[in-house]
Amino acid sequence: MAVIGRMNCLQVVKHTDFGLYLDGGADGEILLPKRYIPKDSPSAVDDWLNVFIYLDSDDKLIATTEKPKVQVGEFASLKVVDINRVGLFLDWGLPKDLLLPHSEEKRPLQVGDYCVVHVFLDKRSKRITATARLDRYLDRLPANYRAGQEVDLLVVESTDMGFKAIINGQHWGLIHKNELFKFLRSGMREKGFIKEVRADGKISLSLQPVGQDVVGSLSEQILAKLREHGGVLELSDKSSPEAISAQFRASKGNFKKAIGGLYKQGLIRIHDDRIELLEG
Repeated sequence: MAVIGRMNCLQVVKHTDFGLYLDGGADGEILLPKRYIPKDSPSAVDDWLNVFIYLDSDDKLIATTEKPKVQVGEFASLKVVDINRVGLFLDWGLPKDLLLPHSEEKRPLQVGDYCVVHVFLDKRSKRITATARLDRYLDRLPANYRAGQEVDLLVVESTDMGFKAIINGQHWGLIHKNELFKFLRSGMREKGFIKEVRADGKISLSLQPVGQDVVGSLSEQILAKLREHGGVLELSDKSSPEAISAQFRASKGNFKKAIGGLYKQGLIRIHDDRIELLEG
């Protein structure tokens, strides 16, 4: 049986003038239109092809060798290309746009806007559908992450505390403002690191590796920069994340840890607007 909304490996059963028919099991034969027949791989009867299965404009199963930007069960940031009374239509890389019903909107959107959505298969209509209401698809499994673990992030939205992001397509996490050292916006995909899994289940994230090795390396960079600039650097624990990032490509949180450690070692003095080297 073919899985709607996902890539499938199906066997060619018949050639016609307008395409190939593939064995869809209990769903019967599924058409792969002629324009999608691959030119760089075998497509004779009994050969197997990787195809994406979805419903065409007449709600019939159809196959394509084009891979969409997102499949059922996944999250993605997609562009709104049309809006009507039924809902919003999103560009997901296939000729038939993806429907985001008005009931699944989280905030008003206009043509040209991007929106992070989850894609699911509507149980009643069997149509591939998008939703911007993400909470119901996240945090359903225990968060078995360890501090320092590298993860894949999809940035969703900014908040007063930082940026909410989806971790490995499964959990919510937060990149706190003091961890920011680069421009972020909704829809960006980033490599990230688990900073902390709290007792309440909330997850703090970092865009940099975490741990003492990172802070130690940054401390050495700060000392080297101080020596280059005559022992004075116009940065402190009160400097903006942007100013710190411009100098060290580091988050404000890691910078504060590094200069705090140097201060405790008696190597620097920290002022409101600068740090000074004290070593001889």
